[in-house]
Amino acid sequence: MASYRRARINDAVREELSVALRDVKDPRVTDCMISITEAQVSPDLRDARIFYSVYGGDKAEAAKGLSSATGYLRRVLAQKLNLRITPTLTFVEDDSMAHGAYISKLIMENAPTDTDEEETEA
Repeated sequence: MASYRRARINDAVREELSVALRDVKDPRVTDCMISITEAQVSPDLRDARIFYSVYGGDKAEAAKGLSSATGYLRRVLAQKLNLRITPTLTFVEDDSMAHGAYISKLIMENAPTDTDEEETEA
């Protein structure tokens, strides 16, 4: 399968799951803001890894809520996307935002200040 087709399927899965999350009734999912950051569908379209970020809530409870809503979300994908096989969903927490903040903090701590530049000029 061409990589551009898989990229389009990845984007479609991510978009549809983002919309479908709004309709989940589980309070573990609705009490916090969950953002779907990426979807990676396997080449045979049988499995999909869904990366998500949690804002303002318990991450462990959100993970449990997402795993319990997997059947509903998979059914929504089957209805919205015209795929021969509906992929099995595996949710993976995406910590790229926290990692990016950590790297940014390290850069800011080690960045030269104005006083450092004045001392080197003198």
